[in-house]
Amino acid sequence: MSSLQTSLLILGASGDLSKRLLLPGLATLLEVKDDWDVQLIGAGVEDLSDADWKAQVRESFENAQASKNEGDEGAEGETSLSARLQAVIDASSYRKADVTSPHDLRALLGACDHDPAIYFALPPAVTEKSCEQLAHLDLPKRTRLALEKPFGTDAASAEHLNDLLHSFIPEERIHRVDHFLGRSTVLNLIGLRFANRIIEPLLSSQHVERVDIVYDETLGLEGRARYYDKAGALTDMIQSHLLQVMAVVAMEAPASIDADDLRTQKELVLRAVRPWGGDVVAAGKRARYTAGTVGDRKLPSYADEDGVDPSLGTETLAQLTLEIANWRWAGVPFTLRSGKALAKQRREIVITFKDSPQVPVGLSGAAQPDRLRIWIAPDEMQLELNVNGPGDPYTIDRTSLETTFNPGRLSAYGEVLAGVLEGDATLSVRGDSAVQGWKVVGPFLDAWKAGTTPLDEYPAGSSGPEDWDNIDA
Repeated sequence: MSSLQTSLLILGASGDLSKRLLLPGLATLLEVKDDWDVQLIGAGVEDLSDADWKAQVRESFENAQASKNEGDEGAEGETSLSARLQAVIDASSYRKADVTSPHDLRALLGACDHDPAIYFALPPAVTEKSCEQLAHLDLPKRTRLALEKPFGTDAASAEHLNDLLHSFIPEERIHRVDHFLGRSTVLNLIGLRFANRIIEPLLSSQHVERVDIVYDETLGLEGRARYYDKAGALTDMIQSHLLQVMAVVAMEAPASIDADDLRTQKELVLRAVRPWGGDVVAAGKRARYTAGTVGDRKLPSYADEDGVDPSLGTETLAQLTLEIANWRWAGVPFTLRSGKALAKQRREIVITFKDSPQVPVGLSGAAQPDRLRIWIAPDEMQLELNVNGPGDPYTIDRTSLETTFNPGRLSAYGEVLAGVLEGDATLSVRGDSAVQGWKVVGPFLDAWKAGTTPLDEYPAGSSGPEDWDNIDA
């Protein structure tokens, strides 16, 4: 007997998100949850034959298998699929449909053998139109919805979309997807903070000098102008992802890791966030890349990339400095930074501690602040400390303690789909937090649209504009 029976209905199934992320994620999930009965149905405006659809699913599953085998000794070149995955492919189907048509949506729901999880792999505007039609249909009892970022375009539109969704489905069955914080990453951060008595007591304004959350990419636009040129780094990464990372790093201990407890603690952090010093111009920086070289790749200026409208002034690097105005964190700057076409990839949380109040006379050396570094994907930790040097015991030197966290068995989208299919909202963004995220970045977006914050430039392959601090690695 299957422990779970569900239908996964992907709207926009022939698109890049489905092929590159969703279907490979499903493959990793099915291999782990081998007793789940998952019916796969794809839908979209493209004409795909049954054979073409199954070939697309198979290719995505094989890509997931090949990616998994990269780290397995002796598995090089193996892409054969298990009988389990092949059975899901054989039973899957694709239907050409207008996902904003009530008639077509009704037919798609009728094709689901079990209560459906509907994944909107669609542009946000199309997703909203589809939901407007679903609101008037008789949905199966345990229908779940999964919506990709961005959720709305500002606080008002996010509130409107929440109202629309809540008019026909309860909050606990709405999954606002944030693949950036997978289940293993969240649990690793929670375990590090709350499962011991060494680190947690130090995480407050009494001991912490600053916190930096950095997501630098070496990739440029990579053909995503249609979406990215209207979003930019602030909306694409900081509003959608890094605020959620900050909330987990800064929140108080939840009573449990259940969705209600965890998401309530994250929301309390977001409500307390303010621009550093109350000045959005001084606390926010933006820039975009000019022509340069990243590794062995030459990149044109962002303004010259295909599909870009230079007059929009879209930033490819954004940096916000925020304060969490509560008892624990008041006075500690949290800097969130994300950008494209930079010198090296960085996905890390850096917690810098205050200097020792007094180093005994007689000890010398260039003592640096203690730092706790946490890397995301792969999840690792490094604690940098000052200790007596290996040669002269009177000289302070630098050392580090390192460990690797449990990476989990699923890909990021495998984690997302696991939550959606089994109805666990732990990894999804709650409706009020989606609105609050826009409220945090809204003043910065307004200042940038008004031109009161300059749009700086940096060569592709550099660390960022020369007059920024660029958060030293």
